[in-house]
Amino acid sequence: MRLIKREIDRVDGPGSVALMPEEPEDMWHLYNLIRIGDRLRATALRKIQLNTSDTGSSKSERVRTTLTIVVNKLDFDPQAGQLHISGRVCEENQYVEVGQYHTLDLELNRKLTLFKDEWDTVAVRTIQEATEVGEKSEVAAVVCQEGIANLCFITDHMTVVKQRIDVAVPKKRREGVDGHEKGVQKFYAQVYTAMLRLFDFSKLKVILLASPGFIADGLKKYIFNTATTQGHTLTLQSKPKFVVVHCSSGHVHSLNEVLQSPEVKAKLSDTRFARESAAMDRFLQMMTTDENRAWYGMKEVAKAVDQGAVGTLLVSNRVFRNDNVRDRKRWVKIVEEVQKQGGETMVLSSIHESGVRLDGLGGVAAILTYPLYDLDEAEEEIEENANRLERPGEKVDVEEEDG
Repeated sequence: MRLIKREIDRVDGPGSVALMPEEPEDMWHLYNLIRIGDRLRATALRKIQLNTSDTGSSKSERVRTTLTIVVNKLDFDPQAGQLHISGRVCEENQYVEVGQYHTLDLELNRKLTLFKDEWDTVAVRTIQEATEVGEKSEVAAVVCQEGIANLCFITDHMTVVKQRIDVAVPKKRREGVDGHEKGVQKFYAQVYTAMLRLFDFSKLKVILLASPGFIADGLKKYIFNTATTQGHTLTLQSKPKFVVVHCSSGHVHSLNEVLQSPEVKAKLSDTRFARESAAMDRFLQMMTTDENRAWYGMKEVAKAVDQGAVGTLLVSNRVFRNDNVRDRKRWVKIVEEVQKQGGETMVLSSIHESGVRLDGLGGVAAILTYPLYDLDEAEEEIEENANRLERPGEKVDVEEEDG
């Protein structure tokens, strides 16, 4: 994402940023940045009516214009990398009146401007992460089984499926061994051709080949045999980047187990999502070995922060997409408080494996610097005692003071 202009004088105040998304992952950043009630300005195609004749007939035409809307709905498709923002037009122009509805389909390499009445530290941090210089996609993966392959890019924040290949491979019993082998070779050829078109081997750090059985091994062998006979120098130079991993199926969801394998973790140890995954592993391990230093749930973690006990705070970015402004502000302040106390904060992507696991625990977890007990019980006991006192006709034991 390219930062064109930033006009934010201070956090907690109004301001705007002009941005240009340059790759699909940037749409994910915008999805986490834009909130209901914000104003968004971007170019759009609008259908208008022209040349009304005396007979009442009219001609419609699509024109490109710049619209500013007040956001009331966001729709993000992570697989296609498409973001659609709906709302009412708040600035009139020659084609559109104030108050009319429009959906802005954000496009790559087209400028947009986002206005907020109140920025916060999490929103500013999202802009910094989205616009920092560096290659976004350093890891590519081919998750496959016989006849099926999914070619993906794995970034710090999301997994983008670039192409799915589905080839009918004859069964050995029906078509004979030769027919089956020809089908497999045809499948390998299509996968390698797609890899050459989609993957820039010179920029990638790791290329994962994952499958059940020996499909991935066969694919790797085909790739380097073909590269040798056809003189694909860049492919041959990239051989150390290829890692073959076992997985349960050739579908995209198997990528989660691929990223958990020891050999892949070793290769990806310096990437952000590997660090986040390691933090989630550490938290889950601590739940079994030192449970009073591992707490999850919004109420429990908030109490731990109040007591200054949080060493590492894990928050899903789904928490900050909450349409409830009060809840969002509360968790922004909690993140800031942990940082003031010297703790580490990680905002995990809800569409990466680590973020999915965190969402299963309520979206918030914390590793404490020292154990705290009964964080999940204190309020319940107070509430139960209060309820007992309020229930009529029930005897409550009260100690009498001496004297």
